[in-house]
Amino acid sequence: MFREITSDDRELYYHYADVFYHSDAVESPVPRENYEVTFNELMRSSDYLKCYIFEQEGKPCGFALLSKTFSQEAGGVSVTIEEIYIDEEYRGRGMATQFFEYLKSKEGIARLRIEVESDNEGAKRLYERMGFELLPYLQMVIDGWKSK
Repeated sequence: MFREITSDDRELYYHYADVFYHSDAVESPVPRENYEVTFNELMRSSDYLKCYIFEQEGKPCGFALLSKTFSQEAGGVSVTIEEIYIDEEYRGRGMATQFFEYLKSKEGIARLRIEVESDNEGAKRLYERMGFELLPYLQMVIDGWKSK
């Protein structure tokens, strides 16, 4: 149903990252260079970044990108589902639910987080059925702090 990404999956990863960033799940796309940086980091280490390829009958049909941090608030490792995408024809078959259950069963994860656009009602309902709750605060960000 899903497997960890391998070095042979570069073009497949680029494809799914591009589809995801041109979908209604996000407000705007990111540069392709970001896909390349992310894939290279995935191949370098799985210390804080992991990717899974979803498959149905041996055919790729989606992906999930996860990041890992330590959270004092949660009392342990916090895993954020940065991106999850399943091809439309494979949705509704329980793949996302099985994936989330797999993550919940892994040792050492104190918290699962996921971002969702405020107008994505279908995704919000799915995540709430799986036990996710809205956070009572906003997050803030500064982009562009990459070292030159």
